[in-house]
Amino acid sequence: MANELYHYSVVSSLMEGIGESGIPYKLLIQHGDHGLGTFRRMAGEMICLDGNVYQMKSDGSIVAIDSSAGTDVAPFAMVTRFRPTLTTPVLFSNKQDLSDAMTKLFPRTKNRYLAFRVDGLFSKIAVRTADGQRYKHEKLRELHKRQTTYEFTNIRGSLIGFRSPEFLQGVSVAGDHLHFISDERDRGGHVLDCVSDGEVQFSGAVMSTIHLQLPEDDEYNDAELKLDSDGIRVVEG
Repeated sequence: MANELYHYSVVSSLMEGIGESGIPYKLLIQHGDHGLGTFRRMAGEMICLDGNVYQMKSDGSIVAIDSSAGTDVAPFAMVTRFRPTLTTPVLFSNKQDLSDAMTKLFPRTKNRYLAFRVDGLFSKIAVRTADGQRYKHEKLRELHKRQTTYEFTNIRGSLIGFRSPEFLQGVSVAGDHLHFISDERDRGGHVLDCVSDGEVQFSGAVMSTIHLQLPEDDEYNDAELKLDSDGIRVVEG
């Protein structure tokens, strides 16, 4: 169904370094054409745009993933069959400004999920990418210490993301979580800040139906999961 969220695993699992296994991308994309997540051992950022999956690596390169091969897995992912219920031009001077604009466009939705997309020309996009775990169960806080950051100027592309309710911090990333990819599919990452160059096109939809699938493997079942809200805010920017 359109605008139903398929949510694989939880952010608290990533925080504890659970990254060795996950859902194969050939199965994940059966649940949606719009989303974000990561890869085995948290090697890079994932963006799913128009049904195509891309891996944005720490060296700045982007690889189109052949999801039919069945070799790539996502330890964490959120996808939906995105069908916007609202499309409108927006203008914003930073990431918080974009967040405020979404709040005005979708009032009284703080306890539900939003899926959104922004397309156009951006005067600045600041992103980061993770280089992956160097040993089993290396925690996300440690990966954060050696993340790679990039700043792009005057670039056309797409922001893809979700807004998650505050009370679901640890399941999702509370608030706005978004990734960027350029129109040329050669630059992108997890968004730290963004500025539009004039008006860009925003599209969004509220999601009230959530399908949460928890991993069934021993790595996940043996983990001592706990909420590290401050840590999530640090690593997610």
